[in-house]
Amino acid sequence: MTPTTDYFHSLSKLSREFGTAQSHDELLHLIVDSTVKTMKAKAAAIFLMEGESELEKENIAVAHVGLSDKYLSARSQHAAQLPPHLVKDGYIYFRDAKTDPRLPNHEINKAEGIGSLLTVPIKVKGRMMGILCLYTKEIREFTPDEIEFVSILAEQGGIAIIHARLLKRLRDNTAMFLKLAASISSSLDIKAIFQTLTEDIAKNFNVKAASIRLLDEDRRTLKLVASFGLSEKYLSKGEISAEKSIAQALKGKPVVVKNASIDAGVQYKKEKQEEGIVSILCVPIKSQDTVIGVLRLYSDKERNFTEDEITLVTALAYQGGLAIQNASLYLAVQEDIKGLQEDIWSSKSWF
Repeated sequence: MTPTTDYFHSLSKLSREFGTAQSHDELLHLIVDSTVKTMKAKAAAIFLMEGESELEKENIAVAHVGLSDKYLSARSQHAAQLPPHLVKDGYIYFRDAKTDPRLPNHEINKAEGIGSLLTVPIKVKGRMMGILCLYTKEIREFTPDEIEFVSILAEQGGIAIIHARLLKRLRDNTAMFLKLAASISSSLDIKAIFQTLTEDIAKNFNVKAASIRLLDEDRRTLKLVASFGLSEKYLSKGEISAEKSIAQALKGKPVVVKNASIDAGVQYKKEKQEEGIVSILCVPIKSQDTVIGVLRLYSDKERNFTEDEITLVTALAYQGGLAIQNASLYLAVQEDIKGLQEDIWSSKSWF
């Protein structure tokens, strides 16, 4: 059987197993296992990039076979320190892992019994998410076909990771909607509902903070009714007028402020900088067809909110408006009942 045939059978088998895998972790383990068996290597591992910024990024081993925990712990600390040409060239080859000056901890590689190391990027839509590493026991050269095969497996890993993250996001969003719907149907405490909403939405969207402000009777200023993640100093900075982003949101249009420190329409720039606010998403809250306030998300780093994210936040804000509408209807009914009781009582007094 030729190497090309081996690759074909391995990919066919992997595709079938993907269809029956029960979890994200199982999919990634299938990839590293298939890599080792097909390439007849010592070990393989997938490291994913984690961290809020480029300086903080650390590659964490999420799937591996044939490596000790001690080695993985040491490797994770240095896996982020990869040359920038990894993505450009499509791979990095270390012929001798025990002496190559580009690799740290030669003694650990020697103790682990590693000869050569091939590293390929895991990318999705051009963005690097992690790396797939293949380890051999003996010093070994890799052919272009072998490098291509490992790269294809890395692509499969990227697809599996994205699908798992999308599924998690869908589940989280569904759970958030259900929780909000349950709160609206079981409580008339608007402030409590909004407080829960701001906390849940900030955590779910991984932003610094969230706030809800409703228009005052004069419809020129907004009063804070709920917030999460903002300091008391920031919240007490002064009245919030219809600044540009809010003014547009009050017309029913979601607005994204990419950099609050330089946006001409942003109020309290200095206070926002001190609070660590960079990007803002502002969406309208409606009761029936009237905009009555805004829901704002604050990010502590520059962020491009996607259309899906904006749509979801807008839908959640509409749910907040529905909570107000329900409470208003309830109070109106209560007043009607009170009036009816008074009418009936006065009628009885005629007898």
